[in-house]
Amino acid sequence: MGLKDKVKIAKTASHKLAATSAEQRNNALLAVKEALIAGKERAFEANELDVRDAEGQNLGKSVIKRLRFDEKKLEGVVDGIDQLINLPDPIGKTLLARQLDEGLNLYRISCPIGVIGMIFEARPDALVQISTLCIKSGNCVVLKGGSETARTNKALFDIINEAVKKAGLPDGSLLQIEERSQVNEMLECTGLIDLIIPRGSNTFVQYIMSHTLIPVMGHADGVCHVYVDKDADIETALKIALDAKTQYTSVCNACETFLINSKIAESFIPRFAAMMKDAGVKLHGNKEFADTLKALAPEACECELMEDTAYHKEYLDYECSCKLVDDVDEAIAHINEFGSHHTDSIISTNKATIEHFMEMVDSADVMSNCSTRFSDGFRYGFGAEVGISTSKLHARGPVGLEGLMTYKYKLYGDGHIVGDYASGAREFHFKDLN
Repeated sequence: MGLKDKVKIAKTASHKLAATSAEQRNNALLAVKEALIAGKERAFEANELDVRDAEGQNLGKSVIKRLRFDEKKLEGVVDGIDQLINLPDPIGKTLLARQLDEGLNLYRISCPIGVIGMIFEARPDALVQISTLCIKSGNCVVLKGGSETARTNKALFDIINEAVKKAGLPDGSLLQIEERSQVNEMLECTGLIDLIIPRGSNTFVQYIMSHTLIPVMGHADGVCHVYVDKDADIETALKIALDAKTQYTSVCNACETFLINSKIAESFIPRFAAMMKDAGVKLHGNKEFADTLKALAPEACECELMEDTAYHKEYLDYECSCKLVDDVDEAIAHINEFGSHHTDSIISTNKATIEHFMEMVDSADVMSNCSTRFSDGFRYGFGAEVGISTSKLHARGPVGLEGLMTYKYKLYGDGHIVGDYASGAREFHFKDLN
């Protein structure tokens, strides 16, 4: 059976899955949770083999960290499943209720998108998050994980799929493809797959977007900023800067550029540079920043020169860009020009400045006095996320249950015909219903 035939089965299953009850889907999630715990050694053993291969290819510590699936990662996905179970059912919500005329009532009702195509690199825990979000939201999903963790992905998928089938969800609710060659087949499933969500590098996401007619939701890269305002509390700024850059360097919500108000350069830069040096972070900056660093803290940290036009840079490693700005408006202009509209944060004690920044920065997630690493579906209480969208259409920011829903209109009449309204025999009487 070819991939397209399997996706057709998933398409048919999607209609059945959308009609299941919240109790059925929650029971399936509970079964998945128990199966993951019971079968964890199976997943861990597969992951050890994947990690060993990756280490042999010298992929780097930050990449290895993303590939690993261990007790801590398992604990994270299990907590996410618990959150999902406790969230309200997203299917069948009344989003609008309106009387058009007596006996003619219109309702806008939430429903699943249908079949989600999910293509992701590295991070096997993403497979669990995506699968469980799709189960809760009533969407079927076609999964393609990265080859770096092929064994882990297979083990996790088999555990989840077996649990879902035993729980009574429709056959075809979950589908995994393992061959790289099948990605292009998947991209050609127009009319069968309703939405593709890619997670990976900028080059990878751009490839997906340019090789399919299926709608694509996602973000190309994560060039996130922290702006340290002239009214920032220095201790707070240092704590947040370290977390935003080093808590987990190889993820899209890690800070890649620090914008520092020149009025606090003398008090902030020496301590910032020393802190980053101790953490093993390499600094990049334009000539102005490099000269300032050399003058204020020559012993603290070296700075590699970069052009002013090179600030759209995603490192995903222990490196970051730095720049001095004169005020909040220059910071805003820089972020809107060089950022990726993902996540940007301001550190300040001035409420007016904070609100101005949060209003003017054109990003999916805008924060004040906290780390960019909070931009995450689990940390937002969504249970998990299928990805972070920088698009302005349909879903934006961490995409949880709501981002996997669409809606349909249901109109209930009693023999009403348009001819009566066109002739003037009847008139519309629009009224919102409770």
